[in-house]
Amino acid sequence: MADIEIIDNGILIVSLHGELDNHEANRIRSHISSSIFSGQVRSVIWDLARLGFMDSAGIGLILGRMRDLAPLGGETLILNPSATMEKIFTFSGLGPNIRHCTVDLAIVEIGGVLHEQ
Repeated sequence: MADIEIIDNGILIVSLHGELDNHEANRIRSHISSSIFSGQVRSVIWDLARLGFMDSAGIGLILGRMRDLAPLGGETLILNPSATMEKIFTFSGLGPNIRHCTVDLAIVEIGGVLHEQ
C-alpha cells in the first residue's frame, strides 16, 4: 500500500507500507509518472520505514521514476530501507540515494519548505 502526496516545490512523498508486489507497483507507477510528466513533480522521496516486503518490481518502480526525473534534473531519496533492501539498493547503484532520517529532514535536504501542521 502507498500514501502519495505532492508538497511545495514539486516534491512527491511516497510512503510505502506492507508489501510492494508487481500489481501494487504498476498502480503506483502510473500515478507517479503522470505527476512527473505533467510537470507537477521535480523530486521524489520514498519512505520505506514501514515496508515489510518488496520484490524486483519495487526496484524497477524506483529506478524507472529516477529515469523519468533525470531529464528534469530531479532528485530521488530513499529513506529507511530494511537492511536487506538497503543491500539490494546498494548493489543496484542506489547507495548514494539512501538516507536514514525523517521525511522532514529529507524535504529540507532536497530544498523543500516545511510547514507547521
